[in-house]
Amino acid sequence: MKTTTPHSEAIKSLMYRHFEIEYFFQTARSSGPGGQNVNKTETKVELRFHVSNSSLLSEEEKELIIIRLKHKINADGYLQIIAQENRSQLANKQMAEQRFYELLANALKKRSVRRVSKPTLASVKRRLVTKKYTAKKKEQRAKNKLLNNESE
Repeated sequence: MKTTTPHSEAIKSLMYRHFEIEYFFQTARSSGPGGQNVNKTETKVELRFHVSNSSLLSEEEKELIIIRLKHKINADGYLQIIAQENRSQLANKQMAEQRFYELLANALKKRSVRRVSKPTLASVKRRLVTKKYTAKKKEQRAKNKLLNNESE
């Protein structure tokens, strides 16, 4: 029996929107494993998706993606995902698509608001005890310095 996580559900719901019509692939020669084959085949795949021009995303979703994925969006407004781990162009395409959907799902995921909590009584006591201990330690150092200076 296969259980699905909320994250995988989010990815599936994004896949139903058919982003395939809005992104495109560019290929190039890849570095890494492949021997002599690496010099003649284009296995590196770059997926490009223009976030602002997407008709499948709402304005709020576009804003969220632009804010949360700004390090992956270039100056032209394209979200870029590069895959070059495999020797096969097809495998790299599939990997780039998978990363694309994972990135979108993470960017569009609702963030839970952190509730401010009060420190426990035990943690406050622990902090005060260590504070007193370090204060005594420093006080001892100061006394030792005075004794050393007077003896000289």
